[in-house]
Amino acid sequence: MDDKIETTAELVEAAALRRAGVVHVRECSPTPEEEPLPESMSKTPIEQKSPAEWAYERLILYIKNFEEKLDNDHEIAMGFVGGDTGVMRIEGIGFYAPDIITFYGSDPGGARTQQIQHVGQLNVQLRTLPKHVDQPEPNRIGFRLAEDLEKA
Repeated sequence: MDDKIETTAELVEAAALRRAGVVHVRECSPTPEEEPLPESMSKTPIEQKSPAEWAYERLILYIKNFEEKLDNDHEIAMGFVGGDTGVMRIEGIGFYAPDIITFYGSDPGGARTQQIQHVGQLNVQLRTLPKHVDQPEPNRIGFRLAEDLEKA
């Protein structure tokens, strides 16, 4: 512990700064931890967001970043952590404050799928699935989610 004295303004500023970091074994930059927050996410202080809202916003950054590195033959999907329940193509994501995150999608066979998760149990594994052969372009949910954040 140090004896540094901070002004109220310095304490408020320090509380508003996000804390993030990342280390990689090979080059894959930039990642969400290395990028500045979009202006729309910075408007509301973190302390004023519910855990679900803050998790939702950061998940959008991770999903968009993951999709930026995909080729045109693949789409984002989510593997379920801690179980053998398969993979879900991510077609939507939402939150219900203060503590619920919901993923909407379909399994590889096309069956409608929804995952509802408490933020205290949040574990998401991002995966790829081949896009449907009958669609010309892959769906990019991360870009739509990020666009929606900017409008808010």
